[in-house]
Amino acid sequence: MDSTLLQLTRAQESRAAIERLYIAMRHLFIRGEYKPLGMSGEAMIRALIDLRPEIYGSIADPERVELDGLFYVFQRLPKGIEECRYIRLISREGHEQANFHAIVPPRRKRNCYRIDSEQMFIEMTRGRSDIYDILTHLTFLYVEAEKIRRHSEDNRGRKKRDWEMLETIVLQSEDVPDPISKEVAYTYLSNLLGRTYEETVYAARRFDSDPTVNDLFRITYWLGRLSSEEAHLKKDREITFSSALRERVGHHTYGDLWASHIKDYIVEKDMLDRPVHIVSANPHSFMNALYAKAALPEQSKNKSLEELAGLLSQEDNGPLRDKVLAYALRHGMRQIDDTSGTNISVQIFDTTQVDAAQLPAELRWDAKRIQKEKPVLIVMDYAFGEQAYETMDELLKPCQTPEGEVRFKVQSVSIMGKAGILEGEKGDIMVPTAHVFEGTADNYPLQNKFAKADFEGQGLRVFEGPMITVLGTSLQNKDVLSYFLQSSWQAIGLEMEGAHYQKAIQSASRIRNSIAPDVELRYAYYASDNPLLTGHTLASGSLGVEGVKPTYLITIKILNCIFG
Repeated sequence: MDSTLLQLTRAQESRAAIERLYIAMRHLFIRGEYKPLGMSGEAMIRALIDLRPEIYGSIADPERVELDGLFYVFQRLPKGIEECRYIRLISREGHEQANFHAIVPPRRKRNCYRIDSEQMFIEMTRGRSDIYDILTHLTFLYVEAEKIRRHSEDNRGRKKRDWEMLETIVLQSEDVPDPISKEVAYTYLSNLLGRTYEETVYAARRFDSDPTVNDLFRITYWLGRLSSEEAHLKKDREITFSSALRERVGHHTYGDLWASHIKDYIVEKDMLDRPVHIVSANPHSFMNALYAKAALPEQSKNKSLEELAGLLSQEDNGPLRDKVLAYALRHGMRQIDDTSGTNISVQIFDTTQVDAAQLPAELRWDAKRIQKEKPVLIVMDYAFGEQAYETMDELLKPCQTPEGEVRFKVQSVSIMGKAGILEGEKGDIMVPTAHVFEGTADNYPLQNKFAKADFEGQGLRVFEGPMITVLGTSLQNKDVLSYFLQSSWQAIGLEMEGAHYQKAIQSASRIRNSIAPDVELRYAYYASDNPLLTGHTLASGSLGVEGVKPTYLITIKILNCIFG
């Protein structure tokens, strides 16, 4: 068979698996509950194994437990979820006002509540993308739990000695045993995980380095225990969805509240008649670019903005970051921490209060024009998937005032995002010319004010072309991504928000007339991973210091375009 045809067939099979998975999840969400190892849950498991997403590594291997994928998933799920037989996905329903302790996963900000020893409630306020994302993570966990259970039993279903020793380690001692016993413990653990001793030690130390997740011994034990109890004692695991969640999804409940808080502040400060520039980016780079040099005169001597940002990004420099924040709040920045449930914080900058003499040399700042026009900069943290449409759509709607509706004077919308790259490596830059929505016929050509030439000559590789807005980064595999790269699409990368932002902007500017049709659009992404390269997926770890250079390069370009 021709290799191109074979590749296309594999890509089609993978796309079909994604479609089956999403149909199953939509059906189960509407139904309101399901058992992960029941008929519906098994359909999701089969589809995920057929798909073999890169982020879940060896999920299709019946013997080897996927350790990088486990670490990635547990950083995005509440601590202790592996001990819970019952998981309930809810909307914001008042638990935050009760005495429940909120558990917030470090890499996916959401409130979670451990109701009792067997039940976990997880708030879903970011829309369908968030729900589908967590369901695929949970499905992956159940697949790996079954592997652990099989490794823990002999062919008659009796527990092996390795399992009994793991149980002793987990239940009888909260502390790690002495060095000799620890080595023996790693040996027991490696047998139950189907991994080498070396792989197990590396993974266990990686889990130990993050206090927001339980250690690998405990996770392995509880995943295997609940799987075994379901198989032999018929104690089924269950996932349910609250009625309030099913009613609210898709109705912009949280996006409306979020946007109202921003508009209330704009109205309160009498900024409605001033030009507005909206940016979707991380919540620190723009603040640092505008204020870090002035706030830290000693540390910023003879340093570029990139070098100063690298200093601020170091984990032990919290006091310096606090100093920059305090200075920014005194000189025109207002931080609006989210209380609506979107988990998207916002910074609003009154540019007339920025000291132009204290700006870094990299920034071009037309002080006379700024004092005349008095532009306002709104920087919103990253949205998640479909949430990008909800938040941007609500933000671009007119403000409600006692005199009636008043349109925002939006002059530009800039998107700086993290994305997967298909040809380069972590840290490289992508400039999109269009967003292609995976699985639909929706394509969004883009009049991007950024071009490849804007970022060249800075020591980073730059790619320009269409980008794929995917249904979920955790569902992508090499076959689908290779097709988008090598076919006539010639896609340069994948992300989750671009088409959703474009949908909101186009409807606001061309249909609803909420903003001017000639609003300037700027999109630029930096590569957080390359899912086509082994060891470069999101599960391999965060970008770290490699992300400082592209982040601040894009930040400077955006600010110079707006205020230069």
